[in-house]
Amino acid sequence: MFSSSNRRDFLEMLVGGAAGLSLSKITRGQQHSSSITANRISDNLVEVTGAGGNVMVVAGPDGLVMVNGGLPELSVDLLKVVSNQSKAQRVQAIFNTDWHLEHTGSNEILGKAGAKIIAHENTKLWLGAEVFVEWENRTYKARPREALPNETFYTTGKMIVGNEQIEYGHMPQAHTDGDIYVFFPRSNVLMAGDVVSVGKYPILDYTTGGWIGGLVDATKTLLKLANAETRIVPGTGPLQTRADLEAQSEMLATMKDRLVKLMRQGMGPKDMIAAAPTKEFDAKWGNPELFISNAYRGMWGHVRELGGIV
Repeated sequence: MFSSSNRRDFLEMLVGGAAGLSLSKITRGQQHSSSITANRISDNLVEVTGAGGNVMVVAGPDGLVMVNGGLPELSVDLLKVVSNQSKAQRVQAIFNTDWHLEHTGSNEILGKAGAKIIAHENTKLWLGAEVFVEWENRTYKARPREALPNETFYTTGKMIVGNEQIEYGHMPQAHTDGDIYVFFPRSNVLMAGDVVSVGKYPILDYTTGGWIGGLVDATKTLLKLANAETRIVPGTGPLQTRADLEAQSEMLATMKDRLVKLMRQGMGPKDMIAAAPTKEFDAKWGNPELFISNAYRGMWGHVRELGGIV
C-alpha cells in the first residue's frame, strides 16, 4: 500500500492529468501490490485483476478508458498499476457495469481528477442514495458527489478510443437494474460485469432491481454479441467463452421455469431449497441457497407477468 506521502503524490499527479498507463510497458502477468495483476489480452486492451473486480484498460490518443474500478480500499493500488510510473496518459473515462463497490471503487479519485464516469442512469441513482441491501443485511452510504456518474444513458451507446470502437448497452433488471455490457468488437472482448458468474450461482440483487427473468434476458443479449472466439470478462474470475455463457443461459432458463412452478405451488424459499431444484447444477455453480432465496424475492416483484401465483 502507498504511504500517506506517496498517496498524496500519486493523487496530485492524477489530478494534474499525469496518471495513466503505457500499454507497451505492461507485460503478461506483471505483479503489483495487493496481488493486482495486469495482463495484455489484445494489442490495445489490458485486463487488470486482483482489485476486487475485473478491470479493463484501453489506450487512445486522448488518454485511457477503464471499465470498472475495483474496490475503494484498493483504488490507489489499482491506479498505481494503471499509471505504471511510465510516460503517463490521463484516465479520460471509466465505465461502471453496475453500482456495487467492487466496480465503482475508483470513481471518487477519477471523478475529482475530471474523468468522465459513464454508467446507466439507475447506477447513478443507487450510488447517490443510502441503500439497505436486505440479503446482505448491510447499509451502503450515499457516495460523494465526485464519485457519481456524470454521463448516463438509458439504452445503448458507442465511442471510439484510438482504433478501438466501444459499444455499450443496458441489460434491464438482471443482476441489478443498472447492469451494462461494454464490448470491444475489434479485439472481440466483451465485459459482462456480474451478469456473468464463474464458479458460483449469480447474485440476484433484488434490493436494487435484479431478478432471474431479467438475468435470463441479459444472458441472451450477451450471446447475441458473442461468437466462438469472443473472450468474455465476468465481474470477477477468469475469462469465459461463449460456450460458458451458453451453459449459464441454459441453467438460468431451467431454474426460472422450475422456481416459478414451485412458487405457483405455494412454496417459500426454504421449501424451494429443500426441494433441491438445482441439484444437477450444484457441482458447477456451488451452494444454491442464496441464489434460490434471492430469486424468490425477486420473482415477487414480477408476479403479474409470471401469472398463476396470486
